[in-house]
Amino acid sequence: MPDSETPLNHADDQDADPYDLAVATSGSEVLPAKHGKSDLDAEDDGAAWAPLRLPIFRAFWIASLVSNLGTWIHEVGAGWLMTSLDPDPQMVSAVRIAMSGPMIFLAIPAGVLADRVDRRQLLILTQLMMFSFASLLSLLTWQQVITSWSLLALTFSIGLGLVLHVLTWQATVPVLVPPPQIARAIALGSISFNLARAAGPALGGVLIATAGVWVAFAVNALSFAGVLLVLLLWKREKTESSRGLSYQEALKEGFVYVCRDRTMRNVLVGVMLFLMPATALWSLLPLVARQQLAWGAEGYGLLVTSIGVGAVVAARALHALHRRLLMDRTLAGSMICFAIGLFILGHSEGDTWLHDAIALVACFVMGAAWMICLTTLNATAQMTLANHLRARGMGVYMTTMALAMALGSLIWGQVASQFGLAWTQWLAAGTLVVTAGCSFLFPVDQESARAE
Repeated sequence: MPDSETPLNHADDQDADPYDLAVATSGSEVLPAKHGKSDLDAEDDGAAWAPLRLPIFRAFWIASLVSNLGTWIHEVGAGWLMTSLDPDPQMVSAVRIAMSGPMIFLAIPAGVLADRVDRRQLLILTQLMMFSFASLLSLLTWQQVITSWSLLALTFSIGLGLVLHVLTWQATVPVLVPPPQIARAIALGSISFNLARAAGPALGGVLIATAGVWVAFAVNALSFAGVLLVLLLWKREKTESSRGLSYQEALKEGFVYVCRDRTMRNVLVGVMLFLMPATALWSLLPLVARQQLAWGAEGYGLLVTSIGVGAVVAARALHALHRRLLMDRTLAGSMICFAIGLFILGHSEGDTWLHDAIALVACFVMGAAWMICLTTLNATAQMTLANHLRARGMGVYMTTMALAMALGSLIWGQVASQFGLAWTQWLAAGTLVVTAGCSFLFPVDQESARAE
């Protein structure tokens, strides 16, 4: 077990070679994928898109893009439907709480499970689980028997599948690519997510306006098919797991690992410092679109699309930022930029084209800042954790992330009920400026963290 002064990296000693095989997506053929310099030379290692040269990673990336697209269509549909069923800010915020709630309570146990069982089989199970609940939600909405509480219950159920999927997938990514490309693979995962964020909400808005919310939920259900197909074709070698340990021993091992590593501890603090105030954007955005800007479903989708476009643009610049700036400065700077965007969004109330443009620009800036901050923290966590403990470590990471988002949604929903949308956004922006300054006390650069 490493102590707090021992640098950790992603070139784990626990697995002799977890990168032996990659799977071709045509049929079930297993292709050898040696990841030495003969295949991926130094120039390829420096390319942001290099992981996509690996067939199995490319197949998963495309399938995940489609699945993420469906998830964002669901997010738009659920948030918009709740504004019709019960427009109270706390109920609208509760949609996000229902989605992130399972992550709070189950991410760590799910991480232990993902380190103990075959991750491929677990991923297949999660796809079937989410397909079932999304289909039921679509059916109830189509029959017009959906209620605010049944919407929350089914959203929570989809979240149960999502927590298992996310934890298992986070632990699987480093097995699909060679060590030098792990950070770029994580960034590409963020690009996939944010491309979906850019297109999904707009598509969701169109589907809601033209065909109804139930169609949006049905599309989300179908989006799980691509990931399921790739998983069925994927053959992988068995790697070391914690199955020899009891559940309690495996759980303790993961906690001790995370708690003893200073960089990992600082990453968790950074997640809280950013997400607690920043979640005000996501929890209140449906109300900002409907009440502050007087937009319809298409307008709400356009706001989220603007956030996604900003994130995609930022992803292309992320590698350059990390080379020019310390990660700690990158994190603090992105938090300040998010605060500026949130403050500007609070001033966008009105029905003129100028107010609309201001809102879109503010969302673009916040999307870029969101992507830079969370991708930096996520990549640091992934490269710090050993492979046989990665799912458990990422379980702690995702629990912290979900807890921060749920608490933030609850707090800002209550503040908005008392003081209105504009004041809530300004207060959250001010809080974010303070937490940006505090972030320097918890450096995530491993050199800085070990020297603190």
